[in-house]
Amino acid sequence: QAQVAESGGGLVQAGGSLTLSCTASELTLSDYSMGWFRQAPGKEREWVAATDFRNTTTTYTDSVKGRFTISRDNAKNTVYLQMNNLKPEDTAMYYCLADRSYIKIRAAVGAFWGQGTQVTVSS
Repeated sequence: QAQVAESGGGLVQAGGSLTLSCTASELTLSDYSMGWFRQAPGKEREWVAATDFRNTTTTYTDSVKGRFTISRDNAKNTVYLQMNNLKPEDTAMYYCLADRSYIKIRAAVGAFWGQGTQVTVSS
């Protein structure tokens, strides 16, 4: 069964860094547009970053611009979210999403969601 899975979350102090990974089974992620989303307690899931399968279009929500970077390692079939200068408001469950359509990624209606990895930023 094709699926994606996140890892790399944890507890970090404000100003610190974490790198989240999204790996896949029975999917070749280089064929897919990818997105990262997050959901904080009591809040709706929000889009964080996205890249199309060609890596020609990469976008970020305003609150993470200049701090987060989405990237790929096709040899490892992995997509990353490098998060620097973390803030307490970045605390959330982080999810990756894969779909062949970049539009569906941005609309959060893609085909393959992971189960999430928790990021907690202490002040």
